[in-house]
Amino acid sequence: MLTFEQKLEIIESFPGLTRKDVSMKRVNFHFEESLYDKKIAVYHLHPTGNGFVYVGNLPHYEVDKKGFVNIRDFSEKELRSVLADSLDYLSLEPEPPYDKTWTNRDNEKLDLVYEEPFWNVYTGKNLEESFGTFDNAEDYLIEQGFKEKN
Repeated sequence: MLTFEQKLEIIESFPGLTRKDVSMKRVNFHFEESLYDKKIAVYHLHPTGNGFVYVGNLPHYEVDKKGFVNIRDFSEKELRSVLADSLDYLSLEPEPPYDKTWTNRDNEKLDLVYEEPFWNVYTGKNLEESFGTFDNAEDYLIEQGFKEKN
């Protein structure tokens, strides 16, 4: 397990993070360039080594209800990776709303809707398939003989 000082050194090596000392010797780091209201990237880093990094709803992390992952037992590599993911998450434009109808030769219709974080294909109000990316959803629809209705 990394020490508090080691974690501080790693976190402070990331540009764009601003240190904010808070109560009980804890430290937060804000990412002022965030495209969201959420500015805290590192929350309550404590001298015991406990602390949290915001990753929102990224699928490969176990997060609490506020989108933070506990970094207490993270290695240097894991900490660097989660910090990079956090800053990417906070600095990338969200997917634009997407709700388009796709049709096939028989004039059957499917709706492709982006419902964060999934791309869902509906037949009327019934969910037919769900995908992690637009490309996967698009490939599925094309394979099924559908194209985007203009």
